[in-house]
Amino acid sequence: MSPAAPGPALAQSKADQVGAERLVGRWVRPDGGYVLDIRSAQAGGRVDAAYLNPRSIKVSRAEWRREDGRLLVFVELRDANYPGSTYNLRYVPDKDRLVGAYYQAVQRQTFDVEFVRQK
Repeated sequence: MSPAAPGPALAQSKADQVGAERLVGRWVRPDGGYVLDIRSAQAGGRVDAAYLNPRSIKVSRAEWRREDGRLLVFVELRDANYPGSTYNLRYVPDKDRLVGAYYQAVQRQTFDVEFVRQK
């Protein structure tokens, strides 16, 4: 007899156990090579991050928070051609990915995106 699959409560408790330190790393968007370099994720939600496309783009704000057991990341870009573009991302622990939405302010469009950890 095979063991039962974990229920939603177990899956959520696993997500609750993932610390913000799992966000730290160099993340790459496979669809274009954009890089989100999260250098630290501190208590209280502060994130030290850089963004490259391929040159450095100014990150005006970066934060993390926990909501409904999920680890979320918000990044706002303010630079030439990036007048308030944002990433709203969710960490997916079982796939070690950041997934979510990118709002491209110049085009006023939102795109589904995914970042993979660069090895």
